[in-house]
Amino acid sequence: MFSGIVEEAATVVALEKDKGNLHITLRCSFTSELKIDQSIAHNGVCLTVVSIEGDAYTVTAIQETLDRSNLGLLQVGSKVNLERSMKMDGRLDGHIVQGHVDQTAVCTDVVEADGSWYYTFQYRFDKEMAKKGYLTVDKGSVTVNGVSLTVVTPTKDTFKVAIIPFTYEMTNFHQIEKGTVVNLEFDIIGKYISRIVALQS
Repeated sequence: MFSGIVEEAATVVALEKDKGNLHITLRCSFTSELKIDQSIAHNGVCLTVVSIEGDAYTVTAIQETLDRSNLGLLQVGSKVNLERSMKMDGRLDGHIVQGHVDQTAVCTDVVEADGSWYYTFQYRFDKEMAKKGYLTVDKGSVTVNGVSLTVVTPTKDTFKVAIIPFTYEMTNFHQIEKGTVVNLEFDIIGKYISRIVALQS
C-alpha cells in the first residue's frame, strides 16, 4: 500500500529483456536501506526488489505489467518515480494507492502558470470500465506516474492536474511533455463505491 507521495526520481542504469519479462536496474539514494522482497512503487507500479548490488537494485516487470504501464518505454537514463510502502504509524499525506496501474494516458498539453504547471492527460475511455470506477471526477484523486494528485476540470476522457515547483523538480514531471505516456491508477474508493452501487442495482 502506498500514499502517492514520491520519495525520489531514480535513474535507470540497466535494462535486460528476459523472454516476456523486463529486469530494470535503478540507482537511488536509499538503496542501502532496501532489502530483497521489498515492495516499491515505480511510476506507480508496485514491483519487488530481486537483487541489490552497490548503490543499485533490480526489479522485474512481467509482460502484463509492461502491457498496462509505461515501464516498457523506459530507457537507460530515464527517471522513475519511487515510493516505498506506507508505514501504518504515519500520516496519509496523499491518498490510498495500491500500486496497481489501471492504464496509461498521454500528455496532451503543458501550460506554465506563473511558477506552477498545468498538465492535461487523455486516456482511453471505456463505458463499462467507467461504470466500475475507472474514471476521474472533479477534485477527486488520481495517481499519475505514482504521484497522488487532485483532478481539475475532467471530461469523459481527459483531466488536468496542477503541479507545484517542488513536485516538478522532485519527480519525473519535469520530463513529461506533450506526447509523453504516463501511468494512471484511479481512486480505489471510487471503484468500491461503483461496485457496491452496481450490486444494488
